[in-house]
Amino acid sequence: MKNVFSIILCALMMVACGSKSGNFRLEGRLRNFNQGEFWIYSPDGDMMGFDTIRVRDSRFSYEKELDEPTMMIVVFPNYSEQPIFAEPGAKVTVKGDATHMKELIIEGTTENEDMTMLRLKLNDLTPPDIPDAISEYIKDNRDTRVSIYLLHRYFAQTKNADYRQARVLTEMLLEEQPDNVGLLQLRRQLKQLESCGLNAMVPKFSAVDIDGKKVTDADLRGKVSVVTSWATWSYPSTTFQQRLKQMKKTYGDKLAVLSICLDAQTDICRRFIARDSLKWSTVCDGRMWDTPLLQKFGIGDVPSNILIGSSGRVVDRDLTIQELEERVKKLIPQ
Repeated sequence: MKNVFSIILCALMMVACGSKSGNFRLEGRLRNFNQGEFWIYSPDGDMMGFDTIRVRDSRFSYEKELDEPTMMIVVFPNYSEQPIFAEPGAKVTVKGDATHMKELIIEGTTENEDMTMLRLKLNDLTPPDIPDAISEYIKDNRDTRVSIYLLHRYFAQTKNADYRQARVLTEMLLEEQPDNVGLLQLRRQLKQLESCGLNAMVPKFSAVDIDGKKVTDADLRGKVSVVTSWATWSYPSTTFQQRLKQMKKTYGDKLAVLSICLDAQTDICRRFIARDSLKWSTVCDGRMWDTPLLQKFGIGDVPSNILIGSSGRVVDRDLTIQELEERVKKLIPQ
C-alpha cells in the first residue's frame, strides 16, 4: 500500500535531541548531472512549500536555519526521493552518480551515515529479504529517527501493508520513546486503517470545508470518489492535485473528490486553491496531522489517496496518479 501514511513526521522524527538553533548545510556532487535542479521539502511542515536546489558543474549547496532536528526529503528529477536527517549546525554531504541513485553516499551525521550503510546493504538483497532486514534494524535501533522513518517507509506505506507487524514494531519503538506523539498517533491510526481498508465501507463523517460548506459521507455515495491528502509544502502532493484537476475535468459529476489539506495556515491553502482553480471540497482546519478527518480515513501520509467505488466501498488505497487514472477509467467508462 503505497504511501499509506507518514503520521506527523515532525513528531515521528523527534527523539531526545537538543533544540539548539543553527544553520543546517547540505552540499554535494553528482556525477553525470552537470546542471539542473531538484527539490527539497520537509514532510513535517517545518518549511513552507519546497525549496529548489540548483546544480552547477555537478555540484550543489543548500542552507537552512533550523531550531530543532527535522527530516527533509530530497526529490530528484526522476522523482526518486532520499531522506535527509537534518540537525541545527550540522553539515551533510551527498556524493554519487546521477545514473545510480541507489548508491548515493550521504555523510555528516550518524543518522545519515547509518541510513546510507543500510541502504547500500539493501541494494544487495532480493525484494523478499528486505522487510526482514529492515525489521532487524528497527529492533536493534529503537531510539533513532532512522528507525521511525523505516517503520513508516517499509511497513506503513507499502502495498498490502502488514498492519500487525507495523503495530508490533511501533510498540517496540514506543518502549524507548514512550512520549513520542507521532508514534502514539501511528498506533491509533494503524487500528483505524483496518476499519478503512480494502472493501471496507466509507466511514461516516461530517466536516466543514474551507468555504464553510458541510461535507459528509453522503457526498461520496452513488459515484466513484477519490479522497486525497495534500499540503502546499509537499511538492509531490501539489502535482498530484494538478493531475486530479484534469481527471475531474474529464469525468465531471461522475467523479467526486474530497481533499484534506494539512497546512497549518488556512489562508495559504485558500490562496493555492484559488490560484489553481480546484473546484472540489477541501477540508483544511489548520490542525495538520490532528485533523479528525485524517483519522477517520486512516490517512497518515502526504500525498495519500483512497479510491472508493459507487457502492461506497474502498476499492484501493495510495495509488500512483497513473494507477489512479487507469482505475478510474475502468470504473467510469466514457
